Amino acid sequence: MRRGSWKIRILIGLAIVAFAFVQRCNNQEENPYTGRVQNINMTTEQEIAIGLQSAPQMAQQHGGLYPDERLQAFVDAVGQKLVKNSIARETPYQYDFHLLADDRTINAFALPGGQCFITYALFSQLNEAQLAGVLGHEIGHVIGRHSAERIAESNFWQTLATGASVGGDMGSLVSGIGQNTLLKNGRGDELESDELGVLFMIQSGYDPYEMIRVMEILKTAAGPNRVPEFQSTHPDPENRIEKIKEAIQKYSGR
Repeated sequence: MRRGSWKIRILIGLAIVAFAFVQRCNNQEENPYTGRVQNINMTTEQEIAIGLQSAPQMAQQHGGLYPDERLQAFVDAVGQKLVKNSIARETPYQYDFHLLADDRTINAFALPGGQCFITYALFSQLNEAQLAGVLGHEIGHVIGRHSAERIAESNFWQTLATGASVGGDMGSLVSGIGQNTLLKNGRGDELESDELGVLFMIQSGYDPYEMIRVMEILKTAAGPNRVPEFQSTHPDPENRIEKIKEAIQKYSGR
């Protein structure tokens, strides 16, 4: 490669990297509900739209909604009770709680904007307080804007990797650093949602210690071959239990 072409590539690469950092600085905003400064590149209206658009597809991947209307209504009632008694009611999000027909996969998740899901496989192992803990955790993801933040962070690291690739041979290294950073941040999201879930349980009159039982259920479900924490977006259940105990002490003093 000619020296002039090499210099041009470096300049273009540096320009792309600079653009990524400028864009990231411009996207910084404080979450009014958690007080945390985040990298966000979409509005709450866009989050709601993404969630509503994605909800049918996500339900279909888990066998659709569970056919018992009474259980659907029960899940929604517990979720709405948490919303009504917490800061969630002050947010612009549209909270809906769905029971999925999947009776094999133990899981719960939230889409941006307030669409929350729990599989029947997990629901069937929980009492009402434990269900409140799970749904409170998912509400925490919505309020924490974790999906929106992950999207913005992914875009940032992809742009950095592109700039590094254009300017030299560092693209794969930068991409690897980005993936590790996103994994670490993902574990932070889970712990923040656990703490918010504990707070919402207490505010709604549920025993927060039932959240610890949820962790024990998840630990048992994962089995002895669960993925090590350093390879997972979810912290180890034992670490989560310790943080949950700290949150209970913080918000209830017991």
